[in-house]
Amino acid sequence: MNIIEFITNNLSTFLALAATGIFAGVLAGLLGVGGGIVIVPVLFFLFQSFGVSPESAMLIATATSLATIVPTSISSIRSHNQKGNVDFNLLKRWAVFIFIGVLTGSWLVTRVDGTILTMLFGVIATLSALNMLFRTGKSALFQQLPNTAGQNVMSGCIGFFSAMVGIGGGTISVPLLTLYNYPAHKAVGTAAAIGLIISLPGALTMFLFGTTPADAPVGTFGLVNLMALFCIVPLTVLFAPVGASLSAKLDAIKLKKIFALVLLFTGLRMLAELVL
Repeated sequence: MNIIEFITNNLSTFLALAATGIFAGVLAGLLGVGGGIVIVPVLFFLFQSFGVSPESAMLIATATSLATIVPTSISSIRSHNQKGNVDFNLLKRWAVFIFIGVLTGSWLVTRVDGTILTMLFGVIATLSALNMLFRTGKSALFQQLPNTAGQNVMSGCIGFFSAMVGIGGGTISVPLLTLYNYPAHKAVGTAAAIGLIISLPGALTMFLFGTTPADAPVGTFGLVNLMALFCIVPLTVLFAPVGASLSAKLDAIKLKKIFALVLLFTGLRMLAELVL
């Protein structure tokens, strides 16, 4: 089968994946949310529409999401670093423990049932949505970051849970840092670098050591779906500036609340799939 026949036979799949990339890119630029928190649930439900089981769909969505974050995080780091918003001192203290957490979490992904990941993502998405709805703009609960031991545990958990659910780290690290009175702009910029530390080793581990499910969609190697990766990444990068331009014209705060409600519904729906 040549490339033209392959594209023709899978045209609907390519179009659905392209729409995912556009959607993730616009939302990332519009609301400043990480792509993973959008890409994972979209791929989870999309793969199921192709006849993939929920368990397999979640495994592949998690690994593929991490793979898409690698190039987009590099672009984001460069942008934030130009503005001086990447805290390299914090990264030096946290990098090893994030890396350990990522290796542990990504290895577990290759071994556990996808239902566990679905439950974990549902919980994290729900908590993230509630944080957007009720904590955004609130004062910090603590005046400074915890001691070295506390930061080691914090950074290890960021790496572990982010790798387990296929997100870049901003969803967890930004709320945590701002909770400890860390400047919001530096939290976002540093989270971009944390995203690379999480996504690269996490995606490689799931690509090299993951066992491809029998019902995986075409183009899946290990647990990474390369069709999704090559469709989503360029469009996410291309449409993120479109979202950023829209954010200057629209009420970003109201839009973020709407997104939080959608995310809350998505998280609860994923949890409901486990019991219904």
